[in-house]
Amino acid sequence: MTKILIVEDHALVREAMAQSLGRLEPGIECVEAKGADEALAQLEKGSDWDLAIIDLMLPDMNGFSLLAVLAKRFPDVPAIVVSAMDDEASVRRAIKGGASGFVSKASSGETLLQAVRVVLDGGVHTPDAGSGAAGKRSGAPVSERFGLTAAQTRVLELLAQGKTNREIADLLGLSEGTVKVHMSAIFRALGVSNRAQALVVIARHGARL
Repeated sequence: MTKILIVEDHALVREAMAQSLGRLEPGIECVEAKGADEALAQLEKGSDWDLAIIDLMLPDMNGFSLLAVLAKRFPDVPAIVVSAMDDEASVRRAIKGGASGFVSKASSGETLLQAVRVVLDGGVHTPDAGSGAAGKRSGAPVSERFGLTAAQTRVLELLAQGKTNREIADLLGLSEGTVKVHMSAIFRALGVSNRAQALVVIARHGARL
């Protein structure tokens, strides 16, 4: 059974998210917390958590600080930020702070479900680069700008689609170890240290690979 912690101070929003997440799978368990202290207390009760969904504007601790605490104390629990603060700087800061996904509160419940599915499958979800200012920027493709090889570009394209290393290996006919080597080279070229930060770079350059 999938167990998700929803950290949001507005009860109506919490209940709406729990209702949307109920469509994910039968028997899903959503536990609600109205602040960071309550969320941390819930997480300390057990190690069977699959995901935390966090608002950035909490009454007792801002969401960025909570992400830092989660990364240190509960590194095995991925987090998705759901916030009205959906500007590029906030998205980038959340991902850099350890979030595996970001969903704007202006998005639909289906978008939230899509993000949850991607993150639970080991991927990363960020807002559609083509829908905002980042998606309207022009310039050289990411692959050209950062000097990626053809093989690395193919891996990056699948990473941008939220594919896991195993899925990328299967799709390209490579071993998972080879995909990891390509990933390491891509991260070095982009000046990032993980998938989430790589996706932010892609978004910032208009998603042109």
